[in-house]
Amino acid sequence: MEPNTDHPVTPERIMQLAWGYTPTSVIEAALEHRVFDLLDGGPRTVAELAGRTGASPRGLQAILNALVGLQLVIRADGHYGLTEESATFLVSTKPAYYGAIFRHFYRQLLPNWLQLPEVVRSGKPVRAVNHDGAGAEFFAEFVESLFPLSYPAAQQLGEHLGLARSNGAVSVLDIGAGSGVWGIALAQQSPQVRVRAVDWPRVLEITRKVAARHGVAERLTTVAGDLLEVDFGNGHHVATIGHILHSEGVERSRQLLRKTWAALAPGGTVAIMEFLCNDDRTGPPQALLFAVNMLVHTDVGDTFTFPEISAWLREAGFVNPRLLEVPAVSPLVLATKP
Repeated sequence: MEPNTDHPVTPERIMQLAWGYTPTSVIEAALEHRVFDLLDGGPRTVAELAGRTGASPRGLQAILNALVGLQLVIRADGHYGLTEESATFLVSTKPAYYGAIFRHFYRQLLPNWLQLPEVVRSGKPVRAVNHDGAGAEFFAEFVESLFPLSYPAAQQLGEHLGLARSNGAVSVLDIGAGSGVWGIALAQQSPQVRVRAVDWPRVLEITRKVAARHGVAERLTTVAGDLLEVDFGNGHHVATIGHILHSEGVERSRQLLRKTWAALAPGGTVAIMEFLCNDDRTGPPQALLFAVNMLVHTDVGDTFTFPEISAWLREAGFVNPRLLEVPAVSPLVLATKP
């Protein structure tokens, strides 16, 4: 193949990938020193921020300039201020705060990813988090930080299902509840909704706390234990499985969908949120990279395609597997129990 002389190959993109860990580190350092929170009160100089945070002027200057380059901070006349994006998502008092996820990435994931060459050699995770015990503690540390990532999608699911127009009781089974975001968002749309949340005991402590904060704790029942062993109950109208299949792997996911089918009433809907790969696994990059995250952190976890999940749903007895576009990393996968 002849080289393209109009657009010669350069190492620029390779170098961008090589430095890919640095934005996460810079943002986490700024969050740790309350930079975004302080700037939410108005533009400040480095000296003013140093006085409020106790951090060094040299350190603050470096990360502030980097944040300007990342377009998360603006600078004018020696004062630094927030952009609309950072003001919305990186100020801890805002409802859409995403900052806690950076602590999870920086303190929990990154140290394990540094061992990726050995994981690839052995095929075994650094830390298998798909089991109770250490896994429960791992998830309990960060599931609350994931709430704003799924909340808009959960709200849209409730609107799609028409929960606000429900005349009778609606039973929601929240499988692998985590922060409780799926059940909570659905319960907020109608007083008719009751939620049965299933997860490990340590994680359900977080679920109940978040449900109380959102005013729906009295309509939440929790059931603790392994997803394939605990009692799901029956006659549910909706079942949500939010970011669970990827850590369960193929066989446990198939079993889980069969158990979910049995727990639903006829006409009930299952809603699955996952990092969906395209059919030939050439993208999107986030889904492919998350599959590597499953290699690092689980025994058999992976990310999947819509046709794969659709086949498991049909095998379990569901009909009409379909996609619902929502504001999230991927569309929701829906299917119906006939």
